[in-house]
Amino acid sequence: MALAFDEYGRPFIILKEQDQKTRLRGIEAQKANISAGKAVARILRTSLGPKGMDKILQSPDGDVTITNDGATILEQMDVDNQIAKLMVELSRSQDYEIGDGTTGVVVMAGALLEQAERLLERGIHPIRVAEGYEMASRIAVEHLEHISKKFDFEATNIEPLVQTCMTTLSSKIVNRCKRHLAEISVKAVLSVADLDRKDVNLDMIKVEGKVGGKLEDTELIYGITVDKDMSHPQMPKQIEDAKIAILTCPFEPPKPKTKHKVDIDTVEKFQTLRLQEQKYFDDMVQKCKDVGATLVICQWGFDDEANHLLMHRNLPAVRWVGGVELELIAIATGGRIVPRFQELTPEKLGRAGLVREKSFGTTKDKMLYIEHCANSRAVTIFIRGGNKMMIEETKRSIHDALCVARNLIRNNSIVYGGGSAEISCSIAVEAAADKYPGVEQYAIRAFADALDSVPMALAENSGLQPIETLSAVKSQQIKENNPHYGIDCNDVGTNDMRQQDVFETLIGKQQQILLATQVVKMILKIDDVISPSDY
Repeated sequence: MALAFDEYGRPFIILKEQDQKTRLRGIEAQKANISAGKAVARILRTSLGPKGMDKILQSPDGDVTITNDGATILEQMDVDNQIAKLMVELSRSQDYEIGDGTTGVVVMAGALLEQAERLLERGIHPIRVAEGYEMASRIAVEHLEHISKKFDFEATNIEPLVQTCMTTLSSKIVNRCKRHLAEISVKAVLSVADLDRKDVNLDMIKVEGKVGGKLEDTELIYGITVDKDMSHPQMPKQIEDAKIAILTCPFEPPKPKTKHKVDIDTVEKFQTLRLQEQKYFDDMVQKCKDVGATLVICQWGFDDEANHLLMHRNLPAVRWVGGVELELIAIATGGRIVPRFQELTPEKLGRAGLVREKSFGTTKDKMLYIEHCANSRAVTIFIRGGNKMMIEETKRSIHDALCVARNLIRNNSIVYGGGSAEISCSIAVEAAADKYPGVEQYAIRAFADALDSVPMALAENSGLQPIETLSAVKSQQIKENNPHYGIDCNDVGTNDMRQQDVFETLIGKQQQILLATQVVKMILKIDDVISPSDY
């Protein structure tokens, strides 16, 4: 640590316990920070694009996660370094805002840091580099607006939406049936979307998974699934035109809140008590029958006597349904959640066209499907797959696809994928650099080089010659002045991303560039790191 001396030459202490702290300052600190950021980006670089690799992560308690999703990898990686934590935050914010492009944003930030390191070695001040990056990112974002295309879709013609979701799913493990999953995602989003307000509430889409079956068996249910079965094995398994009473009160005699004691000394008293209890149950079941309910869904349990009575009165019931599911059922069926039996009225019942119990495979697993609801604003995507890891990864992939569909409903501009947008931006930024007289032009050129890192990583992961492929595509773009040429990852034989139908959302791409630039600026401005030293 730096010692300070008074006018008599005696050292005095500035920092508390300064002998136990390590300190990096100046260019050393910047280089240490940059290398930490680059290390994180290097991990994610190989999982970019349709041919990207997956990572396997084991949590401290032995759970295994296999994933290709940048945000998930970084969340589970348990990063210790402060700068690396910034990178984790970066991909998380991309995930919250856009939902897709979490890997690309980290790769981009890593490339910007790498370029910044070279500029710092040449002696350019970090603030000038940061300012140059800021200018360049503005140019890039405007250029993206310029090359973006609007496309129109109606509820009848969903093909453009499906194509964009397929681009998202093509880099995931589920890419063998991406068409099927993309269609499911788009239909799910459109059925809950409010197209006039251009708003989508993703909470209305429930994503459920069950191990078994194959990925192709994944289905979209216009209604709700509940992982429960009827409370009595002899109750009917299928109810058509169901009127559903949704209760949050238990089917049992009321328990007084105070401490009490009942003295029973004769058989007659016991009989009256029993009859009294039975009357309670009778009244409860009768109330449900009177308002016309044909199915009772209850948040709590009920004892065997109530179950037996319900069975005899032909009133099917489901017990122990969780609160969240209860709310979704209420939204889907248009019913009200009833807290007391006294408050049950016919208006509060939910309506569903079909309630059926479905069993899976040879196991005793049963699920309840509530379909053809009065208000089909709540839907369920039901995923099947070979193992738990597969289902978890499919859930993450579907989440990305849902987010992309939602973004397109909010803002229907797209740019072409496969690295074509980045290459086009890189050319535009390079050309604009000549207009800036100061030192910033070096930073702007560096930004253009950094933009090439995404297509470069795509080519690398696809097993192509990275530099050769990139320069060929770049020269083709400049020659024909066509921003749609990208890296041909899937070996289709054409570089034109319009023919390959590879789209990405415009807001997703802009967000990537802006977020990466912000984080890099922040890292460049740090010139002193004081941390407790490890003992």
